[in-house]
Amino acid sequence: MKTKLEGVEDMDDNYILRRSNILLGLDSIDKYNAIKMTGQRLFEDGYVEREYIDAMIERENDLSTYIGKGVAIPHGVGASRNCIKKSGMVVLQFPEGVDFGGEKAYLIIGIAGLGNEHISILSNIATVLDDENEDKIERLKKTDDVNYITFLLHSMCSKLELITLK
Repeated sequence: MKTKLEGVEDMDDNYILRRSNILLGLDSIDKYNAIKMTGQRLFEDGYVEREYIDAMIERENDLSTYIGKGVAIPHGVGASRNCIKKSGMVVLQFPEGVDFGGEKAYLIIGIAGLGNEHISILSNIATVLDDENEDKIERLKKTDDVNYITFLLHSMCSKLELITLK
């Protein structure tokens, strides 16, 4: 019998979030390079066309994707929806933070939502991270355990029907 954590490790191409798309302990860089890094991961894993990366930058120029509590959720805008092949998510952790206009983002969660799924993904991520448990938020910012982030997001998001798409 598999434990919940072992089940998380078995994620495949049908999942929005894969363990391989959680990068921890990254050196601090500027927000545009961090956004490009998330977009590049989405592109390399077949979630989006390369043009989606430019749309993520455009979105940041229009309105900051920083949502508070040390988290930013960069994503594309408008016509970039045509560049999305399937819904996907990338989590980058910067323990020293990335400056987002005077605010520090420690977790940068790049998303691509097919059709209108981006709204559900944004909403569900906000719900998962909107926790009064500051210790959990702090641990997410500093952990070196991919399994912890994978399990936390998978278990919480599964309840919200975020991770698996039919």
